[in-house]
Amino acid sequence: MSALPGLYVHVPFCRGKCAYCDFYSEPSHALASRWVDAVLREADLYRDLFSRFDTLYLGGGTPSLLSGEDLGRLLKGLRERFSFESDTEITLEANPDDVAPERAALWRALGINRLSLGVQSSDEAMLRLLGRRHTVSQAAAAVETARRAGFSNLGLDLMWGLPGQTLAHWQDTLEWALAFSPEHLSCYELTLERGTPLQERALRGELALPPEEESRRFFVTTSRLLETRGYVHYEISNFARADTRRSRHNQKYWHHVPYLGLGPSAHSFDGRRRWWNVRSVRAYCERLEAGGTPVAGEEVPGPEERRLEALLLGFRTREGVPLHLVGESHRVRRAVDAAVADGLLELAGGRLRPTLAGWLVADRLPLLFD
Repeated sequence: MSALPGLYVHVPFCRGKCAYCDFYSEPSHALASRWVDAVLREADLYRDLFSRFDTLYLGGGTPSLLSGEDLGRLLKGLRERFSFESDTEITLEANPDDVAPERAALWRALGINRLSLGVQSSDEAMLRLLGRRHTVSQAAAAVETARRAGFSNLGLDLMWGLPGQTLAHWQDTLEWALAFSPEHLSCYELTLERGTPLQERALRGELALPPEEESRRFFVTTSRLLETRGYVHYEISNFARADTRRSRHNQKYWHHVPYLGLGPSAHSFDGRRRWWNVRSVRAYCERLEAGGTPVAGEEVPGPEERRLEALLLGFRTREGVPLHLVGESHRVRRAVDAAVADGLLELAGGRLRPTLAGWLVADRLPLLFD
């Protein structure tokens, strides 16, 4: 994996808020042109710290809402300020109902070579529950439109563990997605984030998530089914049809490679220091227009904090972590032996790798070596 940093741009605009989403976004894109100007001003602040990238990820929000003019101006401005490798992975997150032939063709013409479609489900009732605007037929049409436009690196985001969703329903969604042979699948378990409509409904007793044992069955079934179809389960929630189709950008987060985040609420990491921006679009734009910085806070993790974070992120991946990262003491060695004996980890090539059972308790694995 490349050690070059990645560039993330947060596009904070949506037509509406999905019932499960707690990411920062505005329900209008009236400020989009002003936001582009602000992002490019922010990019100017980092020319000396970050000069060259090999991934660019446009996330949100809903990046596919941007007009061709605003998107083109954004990409042109970033290329004027930074250098990008010739094989840079450029990802755009898109809602299926935004993928029209002329838009898809424009995205390709602008150099975007990877599309991530937020499909979530092939069940109309589940889409309505989640507050998604698209239908199943629109999702299918979006995939076909993207293929016709020349996208040969296509990812689909799917969600499991929804209220009322059975394992059979979820398998139907997986089969629906596999029929399109996507290069990448992200399969996320629904979590009820604080303050979201779904969480409020759950607190009122109107819906409930599957019990833990059922969630385990969802996860294990997903992994085994997709691996039998040739997909590499390379991170807890992510599957690639080949190692070359892994998300190069997201791997930087999991492997502690530096990255620059531009836009409201974006986070950055230079290898030592971590910082994040203000959430409000207006505050973000106003600070930069006044010649200031949009940074809201920063931290420099200490060595032990960095080690535990590397364990937490590393145990999310198929490769795991190097053995030396967990420590050399007798206590740690006993903990390693116990975790291997319990079937949570496996030791191979000087690395501790999580098993499928280990992934089910991935957040707890670093605590074994605290």
